[in-house]
Amino acid sequence: MSSQQMKKRILTGDRPTGPLHLGHYIGSLKQRVELQQEYDEYVLIADVQALTDNFEHPEVVHQNVVAVALDYLAAGLDPGVTTIMIQSQVPALAELTLYFLNLVTLARLQRNPTVKEEIHLRRFKEGVPVGFLVYPVSQAADITAFRAHLVPVGEDQLPMIEQTRDIVRRFNRLYGETLVLPEPLLSAFPRLPGTDGKEKMSKSLGNTINLSDSADAVRRKVMKMYTDPSRMHPTDPGHVQGNPVFLYHDAFNPNRNEVAELKERYEKGTVGDVEVKTHLVEVLNDLLEPMRRRRTEYAKDLATVYAILKEGTNRGRAVASATLVAVRKALRIDYVRCADRTREEATGCWGSNDHS
Repeated sequence: MSSQQMKKRILTGDRPTGPLHLGHYIGSLKQRVELQQEYDEYVLIADVQALTDNFEHPEVVHQNVVAVALDYLAAGLDPGVTTIMIQSQVPALAELTLYFLNLVTLARLQRNPTVKEEIHLRRFKEGVPVGFLVYPVSQAADITAFRAHLVPVGEDQLPMIEQTRDIVRRFNRLYGETLVLPEPLLSAFPRLPGTDGKEKMSKSLGNTINLSDSADAVRRKVMKMYTDPSRMHPTDPGHVQGNPVFLYHDAFNPNRNEVAELKERYEKGTVGDVEVKTHLVEVLNDLLEPMRRRRTEYAKDLATVYAILKEGTNRGRAVASATLVAVRKALRIDYVRCADRTREEATGCWGSNDHS
């Protein structure tokens, strides 16, 4: 057995709804880069799920798939060790989703807190598309198809993983041990707030700092960031707790002594918001500059990016197809296998007790 086969497998990914931002990076992408040598890592660009709320503009999803792939490569995912795949190009996922729909009730999906929050954020005008409502089932198909042991998530995504675990447990109970029961791998950093102080950084709210932003764009966004609304002058004592600028320092500033000093001065009223933000601009641009350089190089050669996606998708398709074979066997619908046997063997194959 090769060392790659002996490694535990991770499945993670993103819906390509736009360029990735700092919330994605600190919540999951940074961890993926750090873990890719230790684990057998599969990363899925979930374009089918993105179509559920972009079905009228599929060209946007296509553009976003490329943008997300560039962000992955720019952030440091190595296609030599990490398998990067496109969801729509793995047919087994759609079939698995269809089977799993029988194991979930409508009420259970409607109660899913992550789904409820996403519906609220997207402000659907003419009702919720069924495809969007059932995307936790699609996600369960993604995770189980690639036989993932671990799924890196933030706390807000835990209900999605528990939905997958419910499906796996019920399937295995009904049809025999077939699917791997995944475990969540929690991010070390909690959810990053938006630049406007709202709880979540979200493209739909326009409060993001993107990994692909220029140095000038980062500066503009940081200097406009929400801070302490009760602080009228730089000499007023300020609040550090819950202050987005300091939350960003905690997340991204490697100089812990500087962060501690800025917090102390801020609470005493001996440092202004501009200086604190200026330090943050430097920190973020130091982080993003290597990503910008790598992104620029890959963007010059999109043929290579598409080749990386094709190769990774082909690897993922093989794994998912093998899982689908096992699922069909468990469901007693592997008719082709039965048809290929002799008449005597086929008789047993169609029987309820002989399913070897």
